Amino acid sequence: MAHGAPLLAIEENDYTSFLSSVRDRFSRPKAIVLFSAHWESQVEMVSHAENYSTIYDFYGFPEELYHIQYPAKGDPSLAKSVHDLLQDHGIESQADFERGLDHGAWVILKHLYPEADIPVISMSVNSRLTPEEQYRIGKALAPLREEDILIIGSGGTVHNLRAVDFKKGPSEVDRWAFEFDQWLENEILSWNLEALFSYREAAPYADLAVPLYGTEHFVPIFYAMGAADSTKQAQLLYRSYIYGNLSYSVWQFD
Repeated sequence: MAHGAPLLAIEENDYTSFLSSVRDRFSRPKAIVLFSAHWESQVEMVSHAENYSTIYDFYGFPEELYHIQYPAKGDPSLAKSVHDLLQDHGIESQADFERGLDHGAWVILKHLYPEADIPVISMSVNSRLTPEEQYRIGKALAPLREEDILIIGSGGTVHNLRAVDFKKGPSEVDRWAFEFDQWLENEILSWNLEALFSYREAAPYADLAVPLYGTEHFVPIFYAMGAADSTKQAQLLYRSYIYGNLSYSVWQFD
């Protein structure tokens, strides 16, 4: 699920309208486990916070953004279950008791569940792992889905801030961004893990769509896909672009 720029938190557009409608499409989850592109670590981190602060991990934006609060609660008991599942699969993890929710989490959650009344377990990503390893972490958490727990990967399939053109409108999409997303769509729908895991060599314009300095925004999709390994079913629910190539894509893995 794309979290875009922090401004998404206060914007009213087609994408924010879609996000606000998502909660009406599905049953209300008991809790949310969210992998954020803005929490990177070498060891998988699992939040054990009982109450989250709101992190403003950006600068130079309108003052309004710095007054937004998303006072979500955590669930230490569920966090322990996450640790247990990871341990059962030989995956090292550590607990974090202090970190709040970064904008990769709260910008999305503010639209999905604005009342902040669903427990959240925030989790880190490691862009240095191979896609297979990232997928394996998500796969370890698959049993949570049977407990009505929503697993979200928050990032962006095309996220190259050095390539965006702020003068371009929503209808002006760079060909390279569209072709990369189209390739990705085809491989995800067929659940072609071999191709997806070697996306940097196999996908057109991969180095533009997923620059080496921005890989952390792409990899949450592997964590989310891994959690759906038992069914291997995918639907593209939404896709649009801003600034020529920054994509807003939302995938559902059944």
